[in-house]
Amino acid sequence: MKTKTLLLFVIVIFPLLLFSQSKIITLKEAINIAQKKSPDYKINLNQNQRNYWRFRNYKASFLPELRLTATLPEYRNQVRRITNDAGQDIFVNQNQLLIEGGLSISQSVPYTGGILSINTNLERVELFGLDDNIGYSIIPFTVRYFQNSLLFNPFKWDKRIEPLVYEESKREFVENMERISVSTSSRYFQLLKAQKQLEIAETNLSNQDTLYKIAQGRFKMGKIAENDLLQMELTLLNSRNNVTSNQIELKRTSQNLARYLELDSENIELAVPEELTLFDVDIDKALEEAQQNRKAVIEFRRRRLEAEKEVAFQKGNNRLNIGIVANFGISNNGDDFNNLFNNFNKQQNVSVSLGIPIFDWGVSKSRIRMAQADLDLTNNNINQDIQEFEQEIYLHVLNWSNQREFLLTAEKAKEVAQKRYDISKKRYILGKITITDLNIALQEKDQAIFQYLNSLQKFWQDYYILRQLTLYDFINDKKIDVEDILYD
Repeated sequence: MKTKTLLLFVIVIFPLLLFSQSKIITLKEAINIAQKKSPDYKINLNQNQRNYWRFRNYKASFLPELRLTATLPEYRNQVRRITNDAGQDIFVNQNQLLIEGGLSISQSVPYTGGILSINTNLERVELFGLDDNIGYSIIPFTVRYFQNSLLFNPFKWDKRIEPLVYEESKREFVENMERISVSTSSRYFQLLKAQKQLEIAETNLSNQDTLYKIAQGRFKMGKIAENDLLQMELTLLNSRNNVTSNQIELKRTSQNLARYLELDSENIELAVPEELTLFDVDIDKALEEAQQNRKAVIEFRRRRLEAEKEVAFQKGNNRLNIGIVANFGISNNGDDFNNLFNNFNKQQNVSVSLGIPIFDWGVSKSRIRMAQADLDLTNNNINQDIQEFEQEIYLHVLNWSNQREFLLTAEKAKEVAQKRYDISKKRYILGKITITDLNIALQEKDQAIFQYLNSLQKFWQDYYILRQLTLYDFINDKKIDVEDILYD
């Protein structure tokens, strides 16, 4: 008695407990989870943070930089070669302790492309040996300006390119979030179809088992031939194999979705998504929103500017190199620290460097031509990308306009095929049709159901692809923002 009770618990109660522990989620819930926990979201977030700090670094490069440098200390006890006042090289023994420190504040100058800095420095040298003494050197301040080239200003180009890179990264973040929606819906429908197909396979197996028993009775009474009985048995065996195959597919797809959503359980029960609210998408409206919201439009401008920057760089550095270094300040040195701040000496210098390639076998000219060719190639590629960009949106909007009609037709075909199979099953039981006719009706029913599930999947995936291509919510008639995704 106890064994029967335990067996009843295992067969009946245990599966119910497992079923009660399964997660029931909708498509929208699955997408919300994926946009907060999936591996794709974490990668997208890391990329966005990197681009944010890159832009912060660019902005900070135009702010003043205060730097402290120090040598604490530097001890030398060695023989060195020096040049004396008479211009002779002599060898002297140095035994000294050097302590040095300085402060500098530097500022980039975007309008010219140079760097302006103000520096101060203090040195203390202590000599050891027969004539121990201490010497000091001080530079209270010196103003220095450095510019690598007067003909090319990298700051001017960075000021145009870096904000585009940052804006592009922000739009890319939203696009990737919508791409997560597309990926999640694909995994969602793979599992949903596996669940429905297993349900259909189990129903078919139950029906085939019943029909096979009826066929066995008819065969014994001589109402059907052995060939019909064998065909019915073959159908039953195929149904069993079909159930096994669908169980494996269900396990695979449930693991795929559970791992992507980082769920604790693989026992997931999915709800069939409800139909969307009816809305029309105007092609001109879709193109307008895509051009305003997509990162591709910013990318086109950024790529063109980068190619133009390379041309300007080659022109500014290959034909004529002009650099400038200017320095103005005061300094003093002596043995008494208290007298260092009296009677300062001037410390001034200006240096202009000039480099002109007289004959370089056409290297400079070829670099400029290469940069110009790259610019032309970039412009041609951008023009082609713009056409493909617009064509993709145009074709998808046309496809989306017909997608609901495809879904309604598939749903109607499913209902008709199911009704036809039910009638065929009753007629077979009454002996009015053959097993071949019944199997044809069964195959058409299953095919219609699979076709409906595929149409349902395509309907929803096309909807999320439409959002991804335009970054626009046509149901609520508003632009898709990061806040709408993260806090939905």
